[in-house]
Amino acid sequence: MWKVSRGALIAAAILVQALPAFAVETSPAGAREYIIWPRDGGVIKGGKFWLRMGLTNMGLAPAGTAKPETGHHHVILDADLPPLDEPIPSNEHYLHFGKGQSEVRMELPPGQHTLQLILGDANHVPFNPPIYSNKITITVK
Repeated sequence: MWKVSRGALIAAAILVQALPAFAVETSPAGAREYIIWPRDGGVIKGGKFWLRMGLTNMGLAPAGTAKPETGHHHVILDADLPPLDEPIPSNEHYLHFGKGQSEVRMELPPGQHTLQLILGDANHVPFNPPIYSNKITITVK
């Protein structure tokens, strides 16, 4: 059985509290993420379309690949930006493209939808400053 002094426990607790929950990578100057297609205000007939994602001044890499100035796309569907200081959620509103994809075939139900991109690092954490696209609205008929 391990014995640890009270002082060592207090010192360890202080150290853990001082550490950030997630290491945040710095984004390079001029990095930009954007939606190539569809266009803001576009009408999609039938609900199936190719979402094409763009990125400048950075590279794409699969999730888990810790390489400077690279990340991977996440699509925000019908939601707002997630907290920018923790991993991007993974659910029906936050779609991860962790293979480094720059396009994806999507299918949405009829109605109005919003799409936005946010770039995550190897651990799905937004960069600092965060890199995200403008939010667009499309209509599916």
